[in-house]
Amino acid sequence: MEMKGAMGGLYKLTEWITRIAFSNILWVICTSPFLFIVLTKFLMAVQTPEAHNEQLLSNWVLGILSPFVLFPATAALFTVVRKWVMGNPDVSVFKTFFKGYKENYKQSMIGGIFYTLLFVIMYVDYTVYMTQLDGFQLVGIVMLVLLIVLFVSLFNFFSMAVHYEMKTTQLLKNAVLLTLIRPFRVFSTLIGSAVLAYIGTQMPVLFVFFLFCLMALFAFFNFYATFTKMQEQQEKMKKAEEEESETEQALLESMDSAKKGENGSKP
Repeated sequence: MEMKGAMGGLYKLTEWITRIAFSNILWVICTSPFLFIVLTKFLMAVQTPEAHNEQLLSNWVLGILSPFVLFPATAALFTVVRKWVMGNPDVSVFKTFFKGYKENYKQSMIGGIFYTLLFVIMYVDYTVYMTQLDGFQLVGIVMLVLLIVLFVSLFNFFSMAVHYEMKTTQLLKNAVLLTLIRPFRVFSTLIGSAVLAYIGTQMPVLFVFFLFCLMALFAFFNFYATFTKMQEQQEKMKKAEEEESETEQALLESMDSAKKGENGSKP
């Protein structure tokens, strides 16, 4: 029996809190090696800021772990939120998460390797241009912009990875292209995620229970809205082309009929 009124609303709210928290906890567990290094790096930066070698080593470890740990777990999280956004909130979070983890592991890992290599190369270039080469700061700023675009395209990468079946090369290309041609939605996701991250710094418990799942939910919601709008525009264009084709066909038939009538009237 479905509850109504205030009790029904409270029950729905509790249900959603439980879903989001459980999904977030699964993501935290699956990315725990990566998060442990991030936490260690942060503590070292605070307590021993002069430990540059240790910081560099932790960066290398994070780069190695990312494709194999962070990317597959994030794809699994997006698999769950995709079901919610598309109107199926009652799916089993546990089964959906690990099904998505298994199905998307290879593709997300390959994509993770590609993204990690690009991030490393572009970050090194940015650092060199900004700090070591005089007169090349403008190039450094361009590299920084490209880094931001690449980072933002990650939201599209994960959304498309769980929503479409396509080759990894196509997935990577389309994720970047969609970011460039539809920047508003994706950058609004970035701003929303930044706000959530700031709130998370004020209340660290959010990191464990809500933060990353809310980011994924917001990101896929924006992606799906963009996808739906593009689909509607494509259908309108197709319909307009069909109507134009029908008009042209009717015009040709009318002209052909007139020509035949003209020929028939000749002596």
